Amino acid sequence: MSKAVKDMVTSEYRSRYEGLSSACVIDMTGMSVKEQQELRGRVRGKSGKVQVVKTSLARRAFSDGPLSPLGDSLEGPCALVTSDETSVVDLAKLLAEAAKDFKSLTLKSAILDGDPDILGVAELSKMKGRLELIGEIGMLVSSPGRSLASCAGSAGSKIAGCLKAIIEKAA
Repeated sequence: MSKAVKDMVTSEYRSRYEGLSSACVIDMTGMSVKEQQELRGRVRGKSGKVQVVKTSLARRAFSDGPLSPLGDSLEGPCALVTSDETSVVDLAKLLAEAAKDFKSLTLKSAILDGDPDILGVAELSKMKGRLELIGEIGMLVSSPGRSLASCAGSAGSKIAGCLKAIIEKAA
């Protein structure tokens, strides 16, 4: 590949992945075309994209951005799984499920929100997703209020019970 073509592909990678800080890396070597298309369809269902990249050029393209740690970890045949809309944790869960169906699919590494620590896709798939975390935070925030309301209601019901007993005795 000539230097001009390499520069052109590198700039294409740079512009394509410019706003992203999260991605998963997989290896689809050994998968049939039909299996690859099915995997791409599943990822597309989550508003994601799968693109096979040339490792050395992706490393060059990612060198100055948030995907730099991921670029340093790229080895061998790789495909990047990214999404602008879906969290990378949800994509990792989808890929872990797909790995059970496609025995040739190899889950490699992932980066979460530009964190310099590289995670395995399987490890990332076991984390809680965005919606699960929001639900958990909502539950934790409302828990003290619920306890306070039940305490106030408990005392009120005891007083009401005592008043009812006094009224029944008087009648």
